[in-house]
Order: sequence, then C-alpha cells, then structure tokens
Amino acid sequence: MASKLSFSMLPEDCISNIISFTSPADACKAVSSTFTLAAKSDLVWDKFLPSDYLDIVHRSVIPLDSSSRRKLFFRLSHSTIIDGGTKSFSLDKLSGKKSYIISARELSIFGSNDPTCWTWKPNHESRFLEVAELKTTFDLKLHGSINTEILSQNTKYGAYIIIKLLNGAYGLDAIPSELSIKVGDHEVTSTAYLRNNFDSKRIQMLHLLYSNRLEMLKKKVVLGEERAPQERKDGWLEIELGEFYSGDRNEEVKLSLVEAKGHQLKGGLVVEGIEVRPKH
Repeated sequence: MASKLSFSMLPEDCISNIISFTSPADACKAVSSTFTLAAKSDLVWDKFLPSDYLDIVHRSVIPLDSSSRRKLFFRLSHSTIIDGGTKSFSLDKLSGKKSYIISARELSIFGSNDPTCWTWKPNHESRFLEVAELKTTFDLKLHGSINTEILSQNTKYGAYIIIKLLNGAYGLDAIPSELSIKVGDHEVTSTAYLRNNFDSKRIQMLHLLYSNRLEMLKKKVVLGEERAPQERKDGWLEIELGEFYSGDRNEEVKLSLVEAKGHQLKGGLVVEGIEVRPKH
C-alpha cells in the first residue's frame, strides 16, 4: 500500500517557490515550522518586492539593510524618505503594491515663492523637512504629476492631497475648489470644500452669495459630488483628487486642486503633499 504524501515533505525551496505565487499577506499565515521557514526565504520575498527595489534602497535618505528580503519588505511597508527628502515611498503590506507621496516642494503651487502669500516651514507632524503654509491669497492653485512607470502595473490607484487647516483658517470653504486628475486625454473632475466640519446653514448662505460661480462649477465638473477632507491615521487630512488605472505603459498623471482668483481671500491652509496609493 502506497504511503500518503504530505505537502510538508516537499523540498524547502519548492515550498518557497509555491508560496511566492501567493501574496505577502498569505506568506505571513504559515502555520507549521516547515512552512514558516520556507515563507521567510529570500526566494519568496524577492517576488514580493518590486523589481526596482534596489533603486529605492539607493535613493533612500537613510541607509536600508537589504540583506534580508523579508525584513526589507516590511521596512519599506513604512514611509521611506527618498530623493533627497522630496518624496516618500512605501509598499502595501497586503499586496506589495507601490505608493508615493510627493512633497509640497515637488508640487507647483501658485505664489509659493512670494513670502506674502506662502511660507515654508518645518512641521513636527510631517514626514518631510518642511511644508507649505498659506498666509493669504485670492488665487489657490496646486498642481502635481507622476508617471505610471514608477507605479505598480495594472493597478487601480487613488490620488489624495494631504493638508491641515489651521485654527483661524478663513475663506477656504466659501465655495468648493475644483479637483482634477488627468491621464492622457482622459480627465475626471470633481469639487471639494476645504473645511473640517459641515455647517449646513452657513453653506446655504454661501451658496446664495456665490450662486453664479457654483452654477459655472457644476457645468465644468463631471462628477457633481462635492467632497470634504477625511482624517488620516497620521493625523493629517486628505481629499481624494480622483482615481486612475496604471496599466502596462508609461503615462503622465496630472493632478490639481484649483480655486480661481477674485472671489474670496483665504489663508490657514497647510499642504504636505500628494499621495498616490493603490485602492483595495
């Protein structure tokens, strides 16, 4: 009578190869000593790390130990500052997909070089050395971009502007800002109010004051749903600019938040950057 074959009787490298076709989350669920050992091997985590991980290691502001692929994966699953402090990189723990945060210094912010409009200063809650703080302006325009070639292929991504609203912030929620995300010839727009809380009576009054401007926005905006900042785990606020699919070819993704000139003086906005991360 033939003896039963057990999966654990396979060679360790064979088990490792099989596990490498799963996901980082699955590899962490090993239940036996044989599977645990195989799941920790470099063969497995080489597959979960992006193909350009050594480039990320070299671009890191602080030295990263790449001797253990598993340890490196989990180090990169936390925010890693790269490119001289202008970007942050991370991997999704569940899927291994790539995320980036583009710092405010890497964005195009209208008037950011005018010290009467914007000031650059450190913020102990930011991952970057400095953030952009709006002192006062009539013309709020923020633009950024990222190429899909540095992202994970064939992945649905969301783009989010990371902000704070200071005590005493003013003029930012008088009318909604226009949000835009454009890939190639395809553009999706929406609107967002830059405020912490929703005051229905106040907004109704502002709608009356700016009814003509709002009607113009409705005609321009494809997605009529107005968005509001959402609190992040890191204590900042974020507004989703939109989503896109990375595909398997290189395309430029253009991102923007704009509130046009001549309607309301505003101030008290702090911009940390724009995050592009995979959507589950």
